[in-house]
Amino acid sequence: MIQRLVTIMARLRDPETGCKWDVAQDFASIAPYTIEEAYEVADAIARDDMADLKDELGDLLLQVVFHSRMAEEAGHFALPDVVAAISDKMERRHPHIFGEAVNGGHQLWEQIKSEERSAKGESGALDGVAIGLPALLRAEKLQKRAARTGFDWPDASGPRAKIDEEIVEIEGATTPAEIEDEIGDLLFSVVNWARKLGVDPEAALRGANEKFSKRFKAMETSAGDRFAGLPLASKEALWQSVKYPMADS
Repeated sequence: MIQRLVTIMARLRDPETGCKWDVAQDFASIAPYTIEEAYEVADAIARDDMADLKDELGDLLLQVVFHSRMAEEAGHFALPDVVAAISDKMERRHPHIFGEAVNGGHQLWEQIKSEERSAKGESGALDGVAIGLPALLRAEKLQKRAARTGFDWPDASGPRAKIDEEIVEIEGATTPAEIEDEIGDLLFSVVNWARKLGVDPEAALRGANEKFSKRFKAMETSAGDRFAGLPLASKEALWQSVKYPMADS
């Protein structure tokens, strides 16, 4: 079945008879779609929609085939090389399953990953943390990598105090560039605090987004067409009513 998809992509990318849009793409132009499809997979999982998950996994697989086809055209590698590489990696990282190692687990996995990074010339603790990750996720990964070297707060009180410090610095900033810089420091500190509290910041913000969306839609439903024209005080009253619905009963 995978070969059918490979053949379809090759035809779409044919310079003479293919799709003009597909032919015009390159790695950089397709990368945003790849990220988007990964998020849509996560969304289907969050909604427990297996039919949609099947479709979204197909869309994500198409991205892998698309990138592989472009790489093959440029003489770098082809899809079979991608499959072989990940197969080799999974066997290499699980010697307790596929090799002679007796003990395995997360510690062995991290040790092997560290050895792989060293083989790539990535000697720094932060090397290899992808720049293209969502900012909250990348912040957390950078902090975890730094923590492995001992550069970490002993408990959650450290980053909590840092948050107060960053807020003061934001209030003292005088230019848009300074404000942006200090807001970034504040967000980084919040991620650090969440990490020390054992909270996934990406999941926490995703939950907050969904909560806000549901409450806002409830406000719109309650007010109807007149919602946009309501004064702020009325909107705030609506917000409180949907946030604490039992208060009105």
